[in-house]
Amino acid sequence: MTHLVITGANGFVGRALCRRALQDGHTVTALVRRPGGCIDGVREWVHGTADFDHLDEAWPADLAADCVIHLAARVHVMRDESPDPDAAFDATNVVGTLRLAQAARNHGVRRIVFASSIKAVGEGDDGVPLSEAVEPDPQDAYGRSKLHAERQLAQFGASAGLDVVVVRPPLVYGPAVRANFLRMMDAVARGIPLPFGAVSARRSIVYVENLADALLRCAIDPRAAGECFHVADDDAPSVTGLLRLVGDALGKPARLVAVPPVLLRMLGKLTGRSAVIERLTGSLQLDTGRIGRVLGWHPPYTTRQGLAATAAWYRSRDTQQ
Repeated sequence: MTHLVITGANGFVGRALCRRALQDGHTVTALVRRPGGCIDGVREWVHGTADFDHLDEAWPADLAADCVIHLAARVHVMRDESPDPDAAFDATNVVGTLRLAQAARNHGVRRIVFASSIKAVGEGDDGVPLSEAVEPDPQDAYGRSKLHAERQLAQFGASAGLDVVVVRPPLVYGPAVRANFLRMMDAVARGIPLPFGAVSARRSIVYVENLADALLRCAIDPRAAGECFHVADDDAPSVTGLLRLVGDALGKPARLVAVPPVLLRMLGKLTGRSAVIERLTGSLQLDTGRIGRVLGWHPPYTTRQGLAATAAWYRSRDTQQ
């Protein structure tokens, strides 16, 4: 049994991770900014600052943890209104992460698993699935902050004797998903015609239960020390294929219109939504072979299984409203 501290434990990924950890017999302390929202069976520790200021002094005297899994972050937003986005992201995702690591090490924690993002590497794969060896080229403040945090964590871990493990997921989906994935499901469920029937670009995604399983393995497996892993579902569907899979899971076939991607990009420029269109028409596949070679880990669920669970949750909302 391992005692885990999980930041962001009352969030989308955090709740799935807590469930998996408890099922596997681990003890979990949830380090959260606001009380409530955690699943039964976890100890809740509320620390109200996003940048973990004074966390060292606030560490509970009776908390002896083996590993911290760090999920909490200032997340990527499409329209950031901060006057200095890089500084705003760095305050939480870099400075806060280092404070967490320092406090954890001061209180006997031996390992930190950092949930980074494939955005720390970039927004496209240039025709070759992205491996951990590729030279990072983040394209926005969020991605840059994640990369800076990875590098500073590695330096701190080497000097302080703290095992650091970095996990870079792509888009995460599953029950209780929000943002763009939920909007996509809404559009398919409502039968709205979507102009993506000719988009062959492939996009890696990861089911939240697969990500939770990988994070937990990284927390407890000695072979993960010092590693960086790309984690995704085994298959990377095309945008068109993903919409069809979502339609199959919902029992409402996606209504797709085959608009050439070049026209979609032109429309993106005219409407000021080029970044959105590029994400929908550009390829972003992850090479996930390293975590399999090093840890023997493979996703326990297929994309179809993940989408089926997500669709079941989506349909259940109608009966709860």
